[in-house]
Amino acid sequence: MMKKKFIPIAKDVISLEIKALQKLKKNLNSSFNKAVSEIIRCQSKVIFCGVGKSGLIASKIASTLASVGTPSFCISASEASHGDLGMVSKKDILILISNSGETNELKNIIQYAKRNKILLIGIVSKKDSVLYKASDIKLNIPKVVEAGGIVPTASTTSQLALGDALAIATMKFKNFGKIEFKKLHPAGSLGAQLKTVGDIMTTGKNIPFVNENTKMEKALNILTDKRLGILIVRGKKNKTSGIITDGQIRRFSQKNLNFQSMPVKKIMTKRPICIDKDELAAKALSLMNSKKITSLIVNNKQKPKVTIGVIHVHKILESNIS
Repeated sequence: MMKKKFIPIAKDVISLEIKALQKLKKNLNSSFNKAVSEIIRCQSKVIFCGVGKSGLIASKIASTLASVGTPSFCISASEASHGDLGMVSKKDILILISNSGETNELKNIIQYAKRNKILLIGIVSKKDSVLYKASDIKLNIPKVVEAGGIVPTASTTSQLALGDALAIATMKFKNFGKIEFKKLHPAGSLGAQLKTVGDIMTTGKNIPFVNENTKMEKALNILTDKRLGILIVRGKKNKTSGIITDGQIRRFSQKNLNFQSMPVKKIMTKRPICIDKDELAAKALSLMNSKKITSLIVNNKQKPKVTIGVIHVHKILESNIS
């Protein structure tokens, strides 16, 4: 059993990477603004490429940028010289990532970009390198000390952080929010947490509507038929005026033997709690928990007094939302 303690080594690695990120933060300049502006204006694709560890970082940044609404992908530096350059068109933006900027595999790609007047953005450390000099927009990664002296660690952390910054800056400018994000992430736990009220609400003929003048005897049949445990009460112009829950009915019936002959407006709760259809279903669940209720009336901002749906706690839980 080894007794050597490795935590000090881990702390040294992390400290080196923190210092690298601090240097990167101080080094940001107008070139970053130019790069984001060009990505925003791009009407085609943003294509990333790198070699070795930088290639892995290029793939991750491309994936992140695509996930927030900017068509992006990564190409292999070695395969590019064997036909994959055909994936790159004149309207694309080409972003090459290399710490040294002298990697042989990238030179053919640089020549192709210059020959075809393709906008080239270089993420590179050495300012006297081929990539730095050839780039139309130069994003300089400050020189850093790598962990172990040789292993690409602090430099790749800086590359990744700069790529994330490009993606988020682009996303913010495009107002790419939760609704848009959900469309690109429909599966898995993330997709579930991004579902909106409108995605899972009960709509149309399944909504238990009753007129406020309807007698409770008839209203009870609707309550039983719709099986949501509530009645949505409407008045003039079909505007929602109240809500009745099965719990209310049980309590009221114990005190009033002739309650079935009463109009629902005598029993309903006025100003029911509502939620907008574009809110996250997770927010609806939180609201239900705080108010100790099991259903919410759904509306939209344009017509807040008109019910368009009902969302029930069971529906939320069935969708794996917590």
